[in-house]
Amino acid sequence: MKQLLLICVFMVFIACKNESHKTISQEIKVEDKKLFKNYPEARLSNGKLMRFDSLPSKYVTSRPVDVWLPENYSNEKKYAVLYMHDGQMLFDSTSTWNKQEWKVDEWSSKLMHKGETVDFIVVAIHNIKAERWQDLFPQKAFNCLSEAEKTKINQQKNHIKEGNKLNGDNYLKFLVEELKPIVDTEFSVYKNKKNTFVMGSSMGGLMSMYAICEYPEVFSGAACISTHWPGAGPVEDNPLPWAIFKYMETNLPQSKTHKIYFDYGTETLDAYYPQYAPKVDEIMISKGYHEDRFKNLKFEGTNHSENAWNKRLGIPLVFLLKE
Repeated sequence: MKQLLLICVFMVFIACKNESHKTISQEIKVEDKKLFKNYPEARLSNGKLMRFDSLPSKYVTSRPVDVWLPENYSNEKKYAVLYMHDGQMLFDSTSTWNKQEWKVDEWSSKLMHKGETVDFIVVAIHNIKAERWQDLFPQKAFNCLSEAEKTKINQQKNHIKEGNKLNGDNYLKFLVEELKPIVDTEFSVYKNKKNTFVMGSSMGGLMSMYAICEYPEVFSGAACISTHWPGAGPVEDNPLPWAIFKYMETNLPQSKTHKIYFDYGTETLDAYYPQYAPKVDEIMISKGYHEDRFKNLKFEGTNHSENAWNKRLGIPLVFLLKE
């Protein structure tokens, strides 16, 4: 009887041990589960789109994030990473509000195929329309305003108000602290500064400049397309551009280890940008940036739209990612 009891206790111990192993194995399997899923609904010219449909964050409103992988993407090699804002506007014009797109997949595929850039993937962060301005304004630049200038801005009839939930710093924390570690884990990429870049247009251009200033140890290059120097709605005697320039003068990273691209058109909203080009040049040159590390290009007759940007996208891509 005593011997039978010992056998029963032993069998229970083995069963519990096996169940414990099973639980640990299940946990490991869950941890290893990929967060980005294939997104076949996207109409692409080249490559493949992966989506994390609602990436949770303690810093910003949850949103989709896409990762574009070039054709023949392989875990046997490493890729540079380009982070881009307004991610829903980059690849598929059939799903965008204005039926336009950047044609990122077309340009990226062509340039890699021709050997004009290193191999890279694109991480496309979707915007939340109601919060886009708050997320993409370079937050610390607002602190460069005098009290009189802040009062003046608060009297303007646009959506910028002092303390209007500026969230640019948190947006960058989301990108660097939450998103980048996932991308580095799930995809075969270089994790270092040398192979990490950021790009955007309009307010996304401002945020790309801000990103390389705030995290110079993370990003080695930024491309700022049709950069929205007015900062908000264009008004007379606008102090915001000068606050942004003051921030840049203090915070631009080392020219020897970073490169920055700016451009602008001359029509529609872009018509407000040429007046600021000389100041941008002055700041960049004073900080030691020369032609191989900095560009500020004018595109005469071009407007403020994805169709305008997709015609010249190859220029900033090669500037940042050339072989």
